[in-house]
Amino acid sequence: MTDTPPPEETPKATPEQPVQKPGGGGGGRGGGRGGGGRNNAPLPQKLEGGRPAQMRKRHYGLLVSFFLVVLLPSIAAGWYLNTRAADQYASTLGFTVRSEDISSAVDILGGLGSTLGGGSGAQDSDILYEFMRSQQLVQNIDAKLDLRTIFTKERDPDWLLSFDPDGTIEDLTRYWQRMVRISYDAGSGLMEIRVLAFTPDDAKEIAEEIFIENSAIINELSAIARADATRYANEDLELAVERLKQTRETLTTFRLENQIVDPNADIQAQMGLLTTLQAQQAEALIDFDLLADIARDGDPRLEQAQRRIDVIETRINAERNKFGVAGQGPGGVQFATIIADFERLTVDREFAEAAYAASLSARDAAVAEANRQSRYLATYIQPTLAQKSEYPQRIVLVAIIALFSFLLWSIISLIYYSLRDRR
Repeated sequence: MTDTPPPEETPKATPEQPVQKPGGGGGGRGGGRGGGGRNNAPLPQKLEGGRPAQMRKRHYGLLVSFFLVVLLPSIAAGWYLNTRAADQYASTLGFTVRSEDISSAVDILGGLGSTLGGGSGAQDSDILYEFMRSQQLVQNIDAKLDLRTIFTKERDPDWLLSFDPDGTIEDLTRYWQRMVRISYDAGSGLMEIRVLAFTPDDAKEIAEEIFIENSAIINELSAIARADATRYANEDLELAVERLKQTRETLTTFRLENQIVDPNADIQAQMGLLTTLQAQQAEALIDFDLLADIARDGDPRLEQAQRRIDVIETRINAERNKFGVAGQGPGGVQFATIIADFERLTVDREFAEAAYAASLSARDAAVAEANRQSRYLATYIQPTLAQKSEYPQRIVLVAIIALFSFLLWSIISLIYYSLRDRR
């Protein structure tokens, strides 16, 4: 006899769970798949036994950490910025470095233009950018305006945003870099400075002193360049003067030793003497020929005329020998040697005089350019006087603090849950 399995009991319906038929009925399209369709998913609102979901310790810890990491810093920052933080006023200053193009005026005199007027505005702006962040500028302005007093709130202390008057110069320099914000465009050379202070007048006064100090630095750089160019021109002029003095002294010594002032004048005198002797010789020859036609042999007049002719010829030969190799000039020196030395000394003197004139012109041009300001600061924004406080930007600061606090809290929460899931 075959055993028949007992019939399956139909589950009873309960208030928490609907009755399901075997095979997963549900009547719709999902009834034949997976046995049970959508009605098989557990309800998230309630757990076993019908109790609702409850918060655990980790949930409370998450809320507490959110309050400590996000809400508390944001509330503290908002309270401090709105109740304790002192108002800060801004003064804006804008300028650029300008250079004059003066090279064309002095290039003819030796190329001094590249030294005097060339200058690179971009390099000067880079120097000023670093100078405005330096300790030297802070010391200079502190000596004039007493920055420690300006940056200290005595009546209503702001212990976070104000400066401690007992701080060192290094502390003051770091605080200066917070209160003085520099915007510099290296391409155009434009520089804009925003100075913060607790009163509008202090901010404007600091901006004005910054401009004065930067102008002094630019003038000093220009003065150094011009002084170098002037010094070189003066050195060249001194060398030219010394060379001219030496050549003139040498020429004077030559004249004293040879007892001659101007060999050219002496040559002209000698040539005039030769011309006169030659004319007398010609006249004597004519007289001798005329006398020979009417006089008899042995006439003493013929002998006297011949002697006169001989004497003139002897004198002509003696004067001509002065210009020869063995000819003796004044002082017993060969006349040709005297002429050669004199011409050499004359050329040296003329060259020294030309060099002296060129050096003197170059020195005069350098001195003239030294009296001009080739580089200067051109302001396109004068120091402004604030009418209302724009700093600190309270809403922006609170929003930034809240954002970063939330990001920090999120990262810590993710790290915690990732480590928890690994266990």
